[in-house]
Amino acid sequence: MKIARFAALSLAALAATPALAEQGDVLVRLRAITVQPQEKVGPVLPTFPTSGGRITNAYAPEIDFTYMLTNNIGVELIAATTKHCVDGGGSLAAVGRLACTWVLPPTLTLQYHFAPEGKIHPYVGAGVNWTMFYNEKASTQLNSAIGATNVNLSNSWGYALQAGIDFDLNDKMFVNVDVKYVDMKTNARLTTGAAVNTLRANIDPLIIGVGVGWRF
Repeated sequence: MKIARFAALSLAALAATPALAEQGDVLVRLRAITVQPQEKVGPVLPTFPTSGGRITNAYAPEIDFTYMLTNNIGVELIAATTKHCVDGGGSLAAVGRLACTWVLPPTLTLQYHFAPEGKIHPYVGAGVNWTMFYNEKASTQLNSAIGATNVNLSNSWGYALQAGIDFDLNDKMFVNVDVKYVDMKTNARLTTGAAVNTLRANIDPLIIGVGVGWRF
């Protein structure tokens, strides 16, 4: 009985021991994210100087990898891709959807983890983002309104800010909540026959993610 009781107490103590984030650990997180542009969309110039627009939100899975340089400092790389569309405003509001594109924004952040020895691990980070726009296409509505249009978007470099929390489930697995702000902008070139229009958009998305992670 004493041995059984001792074993039970030992197991309980072990289960209560918080996971320790240490130098050399690799953290892998799988999140569901929502990408919410805080956009400022300019007019389509020179043809539609009183136009505007808004960029749609998107939802997608995301995977990221963090390498702990020390017990407190980590480097994170995220990978995800989302599809966004631009809906016309102002003089183009009647057209509706103007164009859609896929967005690939790999982001590298340097993080500070405040409580590596606890069971709740808040962190903040800052870093750099490179965004590639691909598979850009004018909408059927835009092609019908002004003619067959080719859309090309410039890629973007910008900064990224981050805050999040890991909640330990056990010594290997945890739940994660993460928020990022990414400085992202693009110049769009719309070619319709011999006519060329341009549009500038500050996308600046807020990326909110919830998921699970594993510590290796």
